[in-house]
Amino acid sequence: MTDFEQHGTQGEDVPEAETRMTALERAQLLLDQDTAIAQRINEGSELESAIDPSNREFGPQAQPEQVQMRVAKRALMLKEGIAPYPVHLDVTERIEDVRAKYEGSLEPGQETEDMVGIAGRVLFMRNGGGLCFVQLAAGDGTRIQGMLAKKELGEESLKSFKQLVDLGDQLYLRGRVIASKTGELSVFATDWAIAAKALQPLPALHKELSDEQRTRKPYIAMIADEKTRTMVRQRSKVVSSLRRTFDSQDFLEVETPMLQTVHGGAAARPFTTHMNAFDIDLFLRIAPELFLKRCLVGGIDRVFEINRDFRNEGVDATHAPEFTMLEAYQAYGTYDTIGDLTKNLIQQAAIDAFGSTKVTLINGEEYDFGGEWKQMTMYGSLSEALGEEITPDTSVKHLGTIADKLGVERDDVENHGKLVEHLWEHFYEDKLYEPTFVRDFPVETSPLVKAHRTKPGMVEKWDLYVRGFELATGYSELNDPVVQRERFIQQAKDAAAGDAEATDIDEDFLEALGVGMPPTGGMGMGIDRLLIALTGASIRETITFPLVKPLA
Repeated sequence: MTDFEQHGTQGEDVPEAETRMTALERAQLLLDQDTAIAQRINEGSELESAIDPSNREFGPQAQPEQVQMRVAKRALMLKEGIAPYPVHLDVTERIEDVRAKYEGSLEPGQETEDMVGIAGRVLFMRNGGGLCFVQLAAGDGTRIQGMLAKKELGEESLKSFKQLVDLGDQLYLRGRVIASKTGELSVFATDWAIAAKALQPLPALHKELSDEQRTRKPYIAMIADEKTRTMVRQRSKVVSSLRRTFDSQDFLEVETPMLQTVHGGAAARPFTTHMNAFDIDLFLRIAPELFLKRCLVGGIDRVFEINRDFRNEGVDATHAPEFTMLEAYQAYGTYDTIGDLTKNLIQQAAIDAFGSTKVTLINGEEYDFGGEWKQMTMYGSLSEALGEEITPDTSVKHLGTIADKLGVERDDVENHGKLVEHLWEHFYEDKLYEPTFVRDFPVETSPLVKAHRTKPGMVEKWDLYVRGFELATGYSELNDPVVQRERFIQQAKDAAAGDAEATDIDEDFLEALGVGMPPTGGMGMGIDRLLIALTGASIRETITFPLVKPLA
C-alpha cells in the first residue's frame, strides 16, 4: 500500500471521526513529513521537487506549502554543512545601539570603515540582480537596513542568500556602517549567516493582528504589534519602579508558598490540587497575606512580595484566574500610612514608566495620578446616596428590603456587611473616576482587619478606586489572636452554610499571631490592574501570556 493510499487525498470527504487525530498522532505525522522532505533533499531533489504542495501524501492535517518549503531549506542547509541554528555568532552591536550611534550623522552615500556584527529578524527583503536589500528588526522593533552585494560577497554567497533566506528568519550580518544613496542607515555586508531558520511564516505585517492572534500567539504579537512590545516593556518598568520604591524605604522582598494546605488571606474560590507524596489536597494560593504576616512575627518589619495568585472565578476585562499581586506590610503602620505608601508607589511608577503622573491612555484620553487623592467613607457615602442614615446597627432585614427595592443582587449566604457593600457598589463602584480611597468597611466582610478605633462595627480598611474599578486595598491589620479566632470561626460557619469564598481556620497562623505580631499597616494591589489603570488596556493586554481556552 502506498503512502498516498494510506493517508487519502486532500479532497476526499472523510468522516470527522476518522480524521480527528490525537496530539501524538499529529506530531508523528508532521515529523514523518519533515523526514520525507529531508530524504528527498539528501537524494538530490531540488527544493520545489522535495515538497508536496497539495499534501496528497500526508493528508490535509500536514504542513502547508510555505512551511514545507522552509523545512526543505533547512534540510538543504544541513546537507551542505550549514548550521540552521548555530550555537554562536559574532554579534558585536545591537541594532538599536547602531541606530542610536549613527542616526542622522551620515550624509546620503557616505561610508564608514566601522565594522559591526548585528543580528535581527528579517521583516522585508528585495532581491535584485547583484544587490539585495534586507530589513532587520531588533526585539524592541528598531529596524536597520542590510545591503548584500555580489561584488563584496561573491556570486555563490549571494546566490545562497537568495535561495535560503526567508521573511521571519533570524539573520546575522557583518559589515561596514554606511548610508545608502537615499540616506538610509545601512550595514554593507561582508559576511552573513542564518542565526535561526524560521519554519513558520509571519502574518502579513501590514495588517493589524486579530485579538485571537494576539492572545493565542503572544510571541507573534511581540514581533508584529508595537502595542504588545510596548506593554511588555512598560510592565517591566512599572514592576522595577515598585521594587526601587520599596528598596528606598527599607522593605525586604520575600517569596511565600504557592501551594498551601489552608486557603486564606482573601475571600475567593481557590483552585485545588493533590500532592501524591503526602496524599493530601492542596490549594493554589489566593493570597500571600498570612505568610507575609508570619514574617512580621519573625521580625521582618517591612516586607513585600510580587508574585502570582490564583482564583477560580470569572474572567472579564479586569479579572483573570492567574494574576500578579503585590502585597506589602509595615510594622507600626496603619491604614493611613499604608495609603500614603500606595499613592507614592503608583505615582512613582507612572513617572518611571511614562515620564509623568499624567498618563495618556490607549484611547488618547489623559488621566492624572498626581496631587492629593479624594477620600470618602463607605457608610457616609451610602447614606448620602440612599437619603437615610445607614450604620453598623442597621438591620439585615432593612438592608435586604432596600436591596430588593433597588434590584440589587443578593447572596445565598448574606450578612450586614455583604449587603452594605453590595448596596454601595450599586451606587458607586463604576462611577469613581478620579483616584479615590473608600474607607471604613463593615466588620463582617473583613476578617483580617483591625476594628476601627472610634467607629464601632467598622474596620480600618480602604479600597482604592481608579477609573471605575478597584485597584488596591489597605488595612490596619488585625493582630489580636483571640479576635482573629472569632473572625475565622464566623468565616468557617459561612463556609459550612455554602459561602464558597469564605476562608478556612488556619490554626498555624493563629499560633503565629499568639507569638506576637506588631501593629501593622498592609496593602494589596494587582500588578495587572495597575497596568490597566496606567494604560487603559484590558487585563488580557497587560498579561504577556494570558490564559486562553484551548481550541477544540
